[in-house]
Amino acid sequence: MATLTLTKENFEKTVTSNDTVLIDFWASWCGPCRMFAPVYEQASERHPDIVFAKVDTEAEQDLAAEFQIMSIPTLMAFRDQVLLYAQPGALPKEALEDLIGQIEALDMDEVRRQMAASSDGAEPGPAAADEG
Repeated sequence: MATLTLTKENFEKTVTSNDTVLIDFWASWCGPCRMFAPVYEQASERHPDIVFAKVDTEAEQDLAAEFQIMSIPTLMAFRDQVLLYAQPGALPKEALEDLIGQIEALDMDEVRRQMAASSDGAEPGPAAADEG
């Protein structure tokens, strides 16, 4: 599966109408972005059930600003419209595959329960506490 180009116009629809969406924020002048591109493209071929999208931060400056992209490449992962991962840096193949496995293995009902509990002012559960 080829990667999908995201713009301000199709970003929300893409995230809301797909179960899992990985997004690579990149720019053509960025060396690490160019190194990560084939790894990302190959992962998209191995995982046809996941949407692999790219945001060109030069062409989509408003979108990059909205997500406070300060360093590229930055990879974001959404599952069931919940942002689960947002980190700068080019991942090697093994790390990207590990991340995908972790995202697919999550119990999203439990994630939503923890999010609701932390928004109510309750202490986050152990999984949320370990992230920071």
